[in-house]
Amino acid sequence: MGGDAFAAFAITALRLAAHLTAAGDRLAKPAGQTSARWQVLATARRGDMSVAQIARTLGLARQGVQRLTDVLAGEGLIAYAENPQHQRAKLVRLTGEGAERLGVIEMAQAGWADGLGAAFASAELDAARAVMARVMGMLEEAEVSSG
Repeated sequence: MGGDAFAAFAITALRLAAHLTAAGDRLAKPAGQTSARWQVLATARRGDMSVAQIARTLGLARQGVQRLTDVLAGEGLIAYAENPQHQRAKLVRLTGEGAERLGVIEMAQAGWADGLGAAFASAELDAARAVMARVMGMLEEAEVSSG
């Protein structure tokens, strides 16, 4: 019984992820970006993270994040810096232009989120987020234990 309910939850989560990615692409487009680029820019803003660390934070493959950071660096939106902890793994830093583009996206996202968020009680969204976080934790633990 629980398996059926979880399968329905997973399918709904996957469909939601697709809709969120499409919405993110629409929000990022005026700044010349995509959802994937937006995620990398936002993570780079934290500072002092390598490509591998950004990939782990986002739950993405390192190679895919490396391709994105190379493109973003070529456009002057991020810059690579020396990493005192690792000679070859450069740190990814947001540039001024990258911060400006990210600001444009985040202003659009705030209005979008406020509009959708108004349809729910905070407790509903908190409960949904807690379930999703628990599932992610279980899946991450399973990945680690399987090798």
